[in-house]
Amino acid sequence: MAGTWIVVEQRDGNIRKVSYEMISEAKKIGDEVVAVVFGKGVEGQAAEYAKYGADKVCVVEDDVFANYNTGAFVAQMVAMIKEYSPNAVLFAHTFNGRDFASRLAQKLEQGLATDAIAIQLSAGKGIFTRSIYAGKALAKVEVTGSPVLATVRPGVCEVVPGAAAGAVFKPAIAATAADVYQTVKSFVPTVSARPELTEAAVVVSGGRGCKGPDGIKIVEQLADLLGAALGGSRASIDSGWLGHELQVGQTGKVVNPNLYVACGISGAIQHLAGMSSSKYIAAVNTDTEAPIFNVSDFGVVGDLFKVVPMLVDNLKK
Repeated sequence: MAGTWIVVEQRDGNIRKVSYEMISEAKKIGDEVVAVVFGKGVEGQAAEYAKYGADKVCVVEDDVFANYNTGAFVAQMVAMIKEYSPNAVLFAHTFNGRDFASRLAQKLEQGLATDAIAIQLSAGKGIFTRSIYAGKALAKVEVTGSPVLATVRPGVCEVVPGAAAGAVFKPAIAATAADVYQTVKSFVPTVSARPELTEAAVVVSGGRGCKGPDGIKIVEQLADLLGAALGGSRASIDSGWLGHELQVGQTGKVVNPNLYVACGISGAIQHLAGMSSSKYIAAVNTDTEAPIFNVSDFGVVGDLFKVVPMLVDNLKK
């Protein structure tokens, strides 16, 4: 069995959108698409992956895979690659995906392209487009060998429904408890009615210009009216106005929404690296020379404490 393997991400049955994005993108390449799902009691998810083009679903079920752990997941994947010889294995460029892919590449002594925003695959070769220098340039990276390994940035591929067979197969379990060298003691999810930051279609972020929690509340009102995720620059995070999980930027999360609204954010290069690939960018800032305006499709030079409430009032109408 060759084909392109997509390592999907799910937790407790909640499938991340990036999994569907990668399956849809792989389907365009024309190779057989295999969705690989690790977990416990996950066979029922197979139909979901089939809706987006998975020809086959590799269900890797065992107690040892109940929670993500590097050792067991890598040991199992190495055994499966040796048995089935996939042409390529793609991971999401997420916390777990980056860890999984890099450890696997080291184990196989294979090259790895990371944070790809475009994919070209052919027999024994992959060409991946990556954003470098905080988004100022694009690089094309060629990875050869078998399998081709890469991580794909969430939000850059379009989700395209396209029914496929989704035939389920279960490989032999090669990983054991001895491969587990890290365990999850507890998992405390962040409970929010807002969309998840990296998967939202609209993101509204607040920066130093918010001047404190009261300014953040104004930004939150706009986010809620737009059904948006809430984010922030490093300045607002370090000041304690927002949680670290909401930081957008080179040292935070990379987002690719249809619309990104920057309120009181100057646009330091580290922040631009996390949001400059958004489809449309709107910014509100008092500084006419703020770098954020260089990447914005629509900009308002003004005080966010006046501009955002006006926008909120008009949206309510």
